[in-house]
Amino acid sequence: MKWLFEEKEMESLDQFPEGSIGFVYKITDTKTGKFYVGKKSLENKTKKSLTKKEQAEWDKPGRIPKKKLVVKESNWMDYWGSCKPLVEDLKTVGKQRFKREILRVCFSKKGLSYWETYYQFECKVLHVDSYNENILGKYFRKDVQ
Repeated sequence: MKWLFEEKEMESLDQFPEGSIGFVYKITDTKTGKFYVGKKSLENKTKKSLTKKEQAEWDKPGRIPKKKLVVKESNWMDYWGSCKPLVEDLKTVGKQRFKREILRVCFSKKGLSYWETYYQFECKVLHVDSYNENILGKYFRKDVQ
């Protein structure tokens, strides 16, 4: 099951608009209607130590750095969310029963967080039967009922 965006299946990074860094998504159980709204980054950034060879070849002015920034594609194509109840249902009933759709493509980390929160409120995740148990770790289902 691939991600759907504007009725197209997303199969590679080059299908996303230039400059996009992530997306807000909705995963829905097509039988029960229960859903989850979350966000996913398209790339992972990690710091790795420079090898001795890289340090020896350093030719820029100033102090030789100890680490370098490494950017690689995330696991967005195979991603099914981090929500434990959702992951359990995926194992129990199978992935074929779920629909994965991209609600919005985002171009900044701040925008990604904003639009995730926006869609969680817009979809009323704390008031309906959804997998989301909280919004931003501040607003919990038990507190708003």
